[in-house]
Amino acid sequence: TLESLARAVAEQDVAQLPQQLLSLAAQCKEQLAFRCLAGRNGAYPAVLSACQLAAGDRELLLQALCTLAALLDGQPDLLDAAGRELLLRSLRERREDAEVTLAGIRCVRHACLKHEHNRQAFVKGGVLAALTGAITRHGSAAELVRMAASALRVMTFDDDIRVPFGHAHDHAKMIVLENDGLRVLIEAAKAFRDNSAVLSELCATLSRLSVRNEFCQEIVDLGGLNFMVTLLADCMEHPDVVKQVLSAIRAVAGNDDVKDAIVDAGATELIVLAISHHLGNPQV
Repeated sequence: TLESLARAVAEQDVAQLPQQLLSLAAQCKEQLAFRCLAGRNGAYPAVLSACQLAAGDRELLLQALCTLAALLDGQPDLLDAAGRELLLRSLRERREDAEVTLAGIRCVRHACLKHEHNRQAFVKGGVLAALTGAITRHGSAAELVRMAASALRVMTFDDDIRVPFGHAHDHAKMIVLENDGLRVLIEAAKAFRDNSAVLSELCATLSRLSVRNEFCQEIVDLGGLNFMVTLLADCMEHPDVVKQVLSAIRAVAGNDDVKDAIVDAGATELIVLAISHHLGNPQV
C-alpha cells in the first residue's frame, strides 16, 4: 500500500490517491503496531505530500487528513514543522467546512498527546483560537465540538516525560483569558444536554481550566455551576457524565466562595445521591 501511495504521490496521480489513502488509513486504524511499521517505512512524508497535493481539492484533502490522523495516533513524533504549518493553514482556510475542520482537529489532538514540543508549537501558531472558534462556529456538530474540547484539554496536559517543565498552566490561562474558553465551553454544553459523550468531554475540559481562583468564580458567573448541578440531576443514569461533572465541581471548589455557591445550589445532596446511585462504579 505504501509503495503504491508513494508512486501515486511521486507521479502526482491524483486519481489514484483516494484509494491508496483509504487503504492505508484502514490498516493504520487496526492497531498501533501497523501504524509504527508504516511510520518506519516512510508513510508520513507520503501522506504529507498527498495533503499538499490536495490543497485545492476538498474531498482529497479530507481523505488525506483522515489518513494523517490515523497515522499520527500514538506516534506524535512523526509530525514535523511542515505538517504543523499545513494543519494550521487547513484549520484557518477551511474553517467553514465542518468535516475538514474535524479531520484537522483530530490530527492536532493526536500530535499533541504526550508531546510538549508539538503543543507549544501549535499554541504559538494560534491553534487555541482555531479550536475555540470551531466550537463557536460549528456549535451543532456534536463530534466536532467533542473533538475540539478534547484537543483543548490536551493542550493543558503535562504528560510528556521527556520535558522537565511543560506549559500546561500557561496554556490553560491562554484558553481562558485570550480565547474566552470558559464561555465557549459552557455555551456549547447547553446545546448538547442530551448527548452524554459531548457533555463528558466539555465538563472534563472545564475541570482542566479551573486553575485559578478567578476562573472558578467566572464559571459560576457564567452560569456554569447551575448548569452542572442541573446536569448532575438530569444525567444521574450516565456514569461517565456524573464522573466528569463531579470532577468539574471538585475543580471549581478550589475557590472558597465557590464552595458556598456549590452548597447553596443544592449540589451536596446530589453528590451523596450520585455516590449511592453508583456504588458499583469506583470512579464515581
